Amino acid sequence: MTREPVTIVTYDWVPDFPRGYVRDIRARWACEEAGIPYRTETVPLMDRTQDHLAMQPFHQVPILKDGDLTLFESGAMVLHLAKDSPALMPDDDTLRTHVTEWSFAALNSIEPPITGWIFGGKFKKNEKAGEDFGGWMHQRLDQLDAYLADKEWIVGDRFTAADIILTEVLRPARDEGALDRHPTTKAYVERATARPAFQRAHQAQMDHWTEADRKRAAKT
Repeated sequence: MTREPVTIVTYDWVPDFPRGYVRDIRARWACEEAGIPYRTETVPLMDRTQDHLAMQPFHQVPILKDGDLTLFESGAMVLHLAKDSPALMPDDDTLRTHVTEWSFAALNSIEPPITGWIFGGKFKKNEKAGEDFGGWMHQRLDQLDAYLADKEWIVGDRFTAADIILTEVLRPARDEGALDRHPTTKAYVERATARPAFQRAHQAQMDHWTEADRKRAAKT
């Protein structure tokens, strides 16, 4: 039976620096891995609307529409898309639980210090914030490096939805050089981002911004 497409809602335009990292890429990647067709819709970046607020109480993206269901939060979207997908979720109940466990660990134990380091220390040029968050971040990455030492993927011996979430949490740190001190974790991110499904998802997002630029230019 052919699955109906889902709709991924993202911004109509963003400036250069977040391109490739806007979190709709997480849902795009899950769809690409699972073979789920998807289309995209947009909400304005600058003029926040009531329609947007009705779908996302914090006026953020992404948003996922799947039939009558509307979801916000990228981690929830990936787990929703994975639940019936053998490509992203194991059959074994224990392993499925560990996929959920590591998805939450990525978003709650690993992402906060990385986000703090990038926004505090890098973008805002706050040296004290960079040092504080950097120490916390590298502690977490040391721990992750040790955990991944004998593993190809984070749960069991196969790629799962947890790897999408964890890789996307780690990828900005990799691209800013923070994983150079953590070679095992860096190699893990390299394996994940070499997957064809990630490459397609990343290209689709970048193509979206190229088209957004074209439409923006046409209005001026």
